Amino acid sequence: MPTEFISLAFPNASTELSPLPSPSVDPDYLVRYARALDDYDFDYTLQPYDSGGFDPWTMGATIAAATKKLKVIIALRPNTVYPTVAAKALATLDQLSKGRAVVHFIAGGSDAEQAREGDFLDKAQRYERLEEYIRILRRAWESAEPFDWNGKHYQFKQHSNRVRPVNGTIPVSVGGSSDEAYRVGGALADIFGLWGEPLKETKDQIDKIYAAADKAGRPASDRPRIWVTFRPITAETDDLAWEKAHRTLDALKGNQAAGKSIIPLAATGTAPQNVGSQRLLEIAKRGEVQDRALWYPTVTATGARGASTALVGSYQTVADSILDYVDLGCELISIRGYDNLNDAIDYGRYVLPRVRAELARREGAVSKQEGEAAVSKQGGETTAIVDG
Repeated sequence: MPTEFISLAFPNASTELSPLPSPSVDPDYLVRYARALDDYDFDYTLQPYDSGGFDPWTMGATIAAATKKLKVIIALRPNTVYPTVAAKALATLDQLSKGRAVVHFIAGGSDAEQAREGDFLDKAQRYERLEEYIRILRRAWESAEPFDWNGKHYQFKQHSNRVRPVNGTIPVSVGGSSDEAYRVGGALADIFGLWGEPLKETKDQIDKIYAAADKAGRPASDRPRIWVTFRPITAETDDLAWEKAHRTLDALKGNQAAGKSIIPLAATGTAPQNVGSQRLLEIAKRGEVQDRALWYPTVTATGARGASTALVGSYQTVADSILDYVDLGCELISIRGYDNLNDAIDYGRYVLPRVRAELARREGAVSKQEGEAAVSKQGGETTAIVDG
């Protein structure tokens, strides 16, 4: 499978650098953002889930209607939608988008966040429910024949799903850094999502995911594709990128201190409950910069609430850093910045073409000179689009 890129289409101009108070959806902005991702050849956009946030299903349908190629990843917590309903909704979105629907499952990393919508299962139970949920979806998509289900978390009689995905099924993604996540995702997921960690730790996690897939009886050709997420801070040169990184950090800290942050820190002394955030904070104690360009002060500044590890450097340095992860086996690279739309455009102009040109060169599809020409051409074309 080719290396593919994921981003996130934002509903309005509010950012972590310049947060707006209680912003509403700006339909024109959302469409503009989604079309920019489409035009700059991102492959996917994730629509996240939050108990108090915008509905990812509605956002995803709007994005699908406004784009031509972009695949839409719907983040889904099993406690929010019954699986037979989700199977129909996802298949409907898939038909409307001509096969561009993907689902990313969140078992739930915080008891408090789950309780906000009436979910009081513990972590182990949430992963049991997730496993059951995925199996129901697959059964509903694969066969129109009515079937019964008598599981621990779901029971129903003679469900028949007449809404078929375009390609027979829909890609299923699972994320996490716990043993439970590795077990369920390794056994059932098409895609497994990780937050950006150093190369060694990322390789260790990939090995655990693959071991879980092997234990579940999946052949090596059917292991989950690995998705890894970063927040690149990039510019024309390394020096300019580092200046930008420190401005970004100052803004994040300033917004936290002023109580304006989009991602507020938890109460003093309260560590995040999910293993992924705990891992990021532990790694941050080892030093600010890991490997080629992985920067951790953005992790500590936000308490590792969400994807927060930055890649800092010139366009070429960031592209080279991404290629380090591709070489580990990461096939899906999620990148989103802090100046949301402008960063996405910069990635499309200067980072994605460099990564793709190098991968094409390795495969013998283009020479080094042809790859450099393609990068230069992409930057020039993008300038014309943005300025004109």
